[in-house]
This record gives sequence, C-alpha cells and structure tokens, in this order.
Amino acid sequence: MFFIKYLDCKEKVAKNEEAQDLVRRFMKVREKYDEVQRFGRYHPDYKAVITQMMEAKRDVDMNDLISSYKEAEDELQQLLNEVSLIFARSVSESIKVPTGDPFF
Repeated sequence: MFFIKYLDCKEKVAKNEEAQDLVRRFMKVREKYDEVQRFGRYHPDYKAVITQMMEAKRDVDMNDLISSYKEAEDELQQLLNEVSLIFARSVSESIKVPTGDPFF
C-alpha cells in the first residue's frame, strides 16, 4: 500500500510540468546556495541567494503534488525502518539498526 502510494505520487510529480519547473528552479538556486556557503556571509550575493533559496524551498514545499510525494516517501521510509528493526530484533537484541529515530 505504502509503496504503491509512493510510486503513484512519484509518477504524478514526474508528469506535472509545474512541479518539474519548481524542482529545476530549486536545483539552480541550490547550486548558487552551495557556492555562497563556501564563503559564508562574506560572499557578495549572500543575502540575495539566501532569500532566493528560502523562496524556492517554500515554493517546492507548498506544491500539493510534491508535498504528497514527500509524505508518501516518509511513510514508506518509516515502514522500511520498522521492518528492519523487526528483522534485527529477531536475530539479536544487540544489533544496532540505523532508523534515524532516536527512540528506537
């Protein structure tokens, strides 16, 4: 169920031109952002690029298709983490499982 939802959301994002435009814009700004981060606030375009990055991230996060895709991805990851934990615990309680959740 989770995997099917994930694949469906991924396909919708891949076929949606608006979502793809947002992702491309984000990636272009991300390249500038990485360059600025090398020099920190001493870079001449620091404030402009930081502002562009925040706006691009917000636009991506506010897109319904992309947010659904991220939600499906998180649900699938949680399921895989739980399955990994069950497998590990069935072998030994001392096996460390990198789930990303500090409570595991």
